[in-house]
Amino acid sequence: MILSTMSTKSLEEVAITVKGENFHHLWFQLYIHRDRSLTRTLVQRAEAAGFNALCLTVDVPVLGRRERDRQNNFTLPFELELANLSGRKIPETVGESGVFAYVAQQFDPGLTWKDIDWLRSQTKLPLVIKGILRPDDAVRAVEHGVQGVIVSNHGGRQLDGAIATIDALSDVVAAVGDRLDVLVDSGFRRGTDVLKALALGAKAVLVGRPVLWGLSVAGETGVRQVLEILRDELSIAMALSGCRTIPEIDASLIKQV
Repeated sequence: MILSTMSTKSLEEVAITVKGENFHHLWFQLYIHRDRSLTRTLVQRAEAAGFNALCLTVDVPVLGRRERDRQNNFTLPFELELANLSGRKIPETVGESGVFAYVAQQFDPGLTWKDIDWLRSQTKLPLVIKGILRPDDAVRAVEHGVQGVIVSNHGGRQLDGAIATIDALSDVVAAVGDRLDVLVDSGFRRGTDVLKALALGAKAVLVGRPVLWGLSVAGETGVRQVLEILRDELSIAMALSGCRTIPEIDASLIKQV
């Protein structure tokens, strides 16, 4: 699981909840704020709470134009809070999304590779960069000592018309080889989608919105069912493709056009 900076439950609460649950990978997703002391504190808290890695999202220098959020003046319901962010709130706005306003006020829009070096100097945790679509950026991540990248277009919510991650994946994998792990997200809805991504070289596939859909329909049970559906669909797709184990999934399953 990758816990968001913007979570409405604190990273410490989540870490305590999953301890003893045979939960091996708990990562913290990080946005670099203009206030570097806040960013540094978040990193320190994640490390102290036992998170296994930092996942830095780099594709939100500004928030994409989300027209429905703007029309609805989207903000958090009053009973929810940004539990990790020291009293900071998503503002209530007129004619604009509150999230857009928060990002404009709080996030650092000038993020560069020097900031990656700064972040690595703040922690011993492995660093994964989320939001990579270009092979040359993946190579630069290797050069800056990053342990992994997530090929992501932010679920299609940032730049309209951006390349689909399944189309970007193989070039990124080819560019970095085995020098770092390549993961992928954005638009994966079926187990067969996962099979294709693994065949193209992804180490893992991440899902976000399907989990929220399950949560909204049936709470914890719905989340479990969503994950079970994906797992079962992948298992069936592997069997029908002649793959007994994950390592047997390779590019021979994919017809390149």
